[in-house]
Amino acid sequence: MRPSHAFQAEGISAGYDHKTILQDVSISIPSNKISIIIGANGCGKSTLLKTMARLIKPASGKVTLGGKSIHKIPPKQLARVLGLLPQSPIIPEGITVADLVGRGRYPHQSFLKGWTKKDYEAVAEAMDLMKITEFADRHIDELSGGQRQRVWIAMALAQQTDILFLDEPTTYLDITYQVEILDLLTDLNRKIGTTIVMVLHDINLSARYADHIFALHEGKLIKEGPPSQVITSSLIEDIFGLHCTVINDPVSGSPYMVPIGRYHNKLRVYSN
Repeated sequence: MRPSHAFQAEGISAGYDHKTILQDVSISIPSNKISIIIGANGCGKSTLLKTMARLIKPASGKVTLGGKSIHKIPPKQLARVLGLLPQSPIIPEGITVADLVGRGRYPHQSFLKGWTKKDYEAVAEAMDLMKITEFADRHIDELSGGQRQRVWIAMALAQQTDILFLDEPTTYLDITYQVEILDLLTDLNRKIGTTIVMVLHDINLSARYADHIFALHEGKLIKEGPPSQVITSSLIEDIFGLHCTVINDPVSGSPYMVPIGRYHNKLRVYSN
């Protein structure tokens, strides 16, 4: 089990180009657990993740790790503890799969020592877990969107941090790989205690895999807690404007959101 790192955001407001997106948000990330941030497009999910990862400086409030402002922690030191997979990472031109995954080892290396056996092992393990070893010598721009996403996740895994932030890690992946990736991340959490925070769009996968859910609406945190307390028909209607019913997932027992569209709702009414 990895050590507990208290990670908190207190009263943060943040945005882009003088536009405020997050408004006075305070959250405490449960250590050694899987947390998932949900909400409609544009509600501030990615902005919150980027602000906590120090990619965006808040206009007000503070983000702390172990009681210390993350803006006072040296970048390389922070990168040994916190890893981030952004939503749309920029692909370096002409780079191979192995080279990109290897960049995850940068925080652990010194200029004089160079690569160690542990570095090579971490990269090989990450590539094996993501089933991309066969692509090691291929250029990233030769891969499909789903294959690229697995390479980026492998880079984040190779970093071997105590805390891992992932913004839509299942983007471009079909449902088989979505479940595989989320199972893998759950393995990291359950076996070695990696604290994981993800942004996901899929409500049902969020409810199935999360220990804790943060629900955002129009830049504000409106509810948080275990999925059984957060995923309700009223909350889904409040944040997505979607009429639905919530039942128990027959596989996991977690809440399962069933949307009710106008067409199927009419069929139900007419059949009664």
